[in-house]
Amino acid sequence: MTTLRRATVDDAQTLSTLAARTFTETFGHLYPPEDLAAFLADAYAVEKQRTILAHPGYAVWLLEHEGEAIGHAAAGPCGLPHADVAKGDGELKRLYLVQGHQGGGNGTRMMDAAMDWLLRDGPRTLWVGVWSENLGAQRFYARHGFEQVGDYFFPVGSINDLEFILRRPAQG
Repeated sequence: MTTLRRATVDDAQTLSTLAARTFTETFGHLYPPEDLAAFLADAYAVEKQRTILAHPGYAVWLLEHEGEAIGHAAAGPCGLPHADVAKGDGELKRLYLVQGHQGGGNGTRMMDAAMDWLLRDGPRTLWVGVWSENLGAQRFYARHGFEQVGDYFFPVGSINDLEFILRRPAQG
C-alpha cells in the first residue's frame, strides 16, 4: 500500500536520507564524487530539513510504500532568480521519486498535494526550476500548465547546471 502524508519535524532524518538518495539516483552521475558529497551534506543536512519542516511557509510530503519513504515533494515561497517573481508567488521546490517507483501516478499524486497546498488561499503564480536536460520532468510540468520563462545556473561544486525556470500564471 502506498500512502502520501504531510511530513513533520520528526521526519527530518527520513527526508534528509531520501532527498540525498533521490538526488543521487537522478543526478549523481553528473558530478565529481567530492562535489556531490559536499552538495548533499549541505543541501540535505538533517538540521536544514528540520528547519524547513518547522517553517509554516513551507510544506513537504512523503510518499511511503509499505512503510518505506519512496518519494517527496516540497513547496514554499518562490526563491527562483527571475525578475518577474513577486511577493506571494509559490514554488514547487522538489518532487522526486526513488527509481522503480516512477510512473503509475505517484508523481501526479505528489504534485496534486503540493498544488492544492500552494493554491489553498486562492489563485497565484507558481514556479518550478528543472534541469535543462530533464525532458521527462519538463513534459510533466507542461501538463500541469507550466511554461519556460527563463534559465539560471545551479551550482553543484565545480559544475554549473543549466536549469530552466518554468511559470504557471495565476488561474482564477
